[in-house]
Amino acid sequence: MDYYDKVSEAAQAIRARVGQLPSIAVVLGSGLGGFTDRVHDGNSWSYEELPHWPSSSVAGHAGRLVVGTVRTRPVAVLAGRWHLYERHDLRSVTLAVRVLGLLGTKALILTNAAGGINTTFAPGDLMVVDDHINLMGLNPLAGLNDDRFGPRFPDMTEVYSSRLRALAERAGRDAGIALRHGIYAGVAGPSYETPAEIRYLRMIGADAVGMSTVPEAIVARHMGIEVLAISCISNLAAGIDGRRLDHAEVVDTTARAGSSVAALLEGIIGHL
Repeated sequence: MDYYDKVSEAAQAIRARVGQLPSIAVVLGSGLGGFTDRVHDGNSWSYEELPHWPSSSVAGHAGRLVVGTVRTRPVAVLAGRWHLYERHDLRSVTLAVRVLGLLGTKALILTNAAGGINTTFAPGDLMVVDDHINLMGLNPLAGLNDDRFGPRFPDMTEVYSSRLRALAERAGRDAGIALRHGIYAGVAGPSYETPAEIRYLRMIGADAVGMSTVPEAIVARHMGIEVLAISCISNLAAGIDGRRLDHAEVVDTTARAGSSVAALLEGIIGHL
């Protein structure tokens, strides 16, 4: 089946299940699935129930789509995402964003767990992504372009919406949450970076590093969707404090920061 047809079939399956289509969507990163508790009148499906959706195999990713309302706004929430290192290609990694675009999503909020490169950051800090550096070695738009999704050469001058970043700041002030700002470096993983790689990333301007978000943001902009990304700094990156890195610690840190993330997301959605 043609890729567009797969995306369209998945969108039709969701449309058949919900009454009001969401204009706002949220993707939850590792350990941040607790936000789904703030979705009212929600309907929920496992990814396995939806046609053509790959399953998520990473701890901290529930693998469910929840559609309901947050502060009366219709919202679609993806509790879990897919990663390149899970042996998915980038078309599979970004399929959900394509589906959301066909469903009429206008604003996409991406969240992730990230390693802190900026030495002023601490575990539990929340960073608004101002821009990214794609070091995954691949681009989700490579290959033949389907004009039904977007143009061959989409502009990436402002991947992360200045309007939505301003709303995030407003929501942070309302909730008493101090937000950081910075540049997110996207890498393929799954191994954590070496201290030498972290020194390199700092030299080229990265403040945080992770293994997601960048492909989703590129595809969203390709479809004309406004994008905001929030990184939860789950640990200091390799070589900064001498500690060994462990995914269980990542999930634990993001889970402890989950209430702040949820309050921030709810505030942002309330302002949209």
